[in-house]
Amino acid sequence: MVENIKHNFERLIALYEGEKQKNAKLAAQLQEYRQAAQSGEQQITDLKRQIENLKLAGAFTGNAGSSAVAKEKIDRLIREIDKCISFLEK
Repeated sequence: MVENIKHNFERLIALYEGEKQKNAKLAAQLQEYRQAAQSGEQQITDLKRQIENLKLAGAFTGNAGSSAVAKEKIDRLIREIDKCISFLEK
């Protein structure tokens, strides 16, 4: 009986150690995935910024249509700059 309890206890400890290792491995994997997701989000942000820059460049070169489109984009940029300045003043 004592031998049976000892065997079960050793088996329980072995199972615990195995699960502990799995947990550490999954935690490391989760960290890697979070970093990859953050990198992907940064890349998306950069690409969106590039798209906006290309649209703005197209507006100045006349590829985006009329000068009204260029004026609208410039007005939007000015409003964005004004917001940034107001945040800096606070």
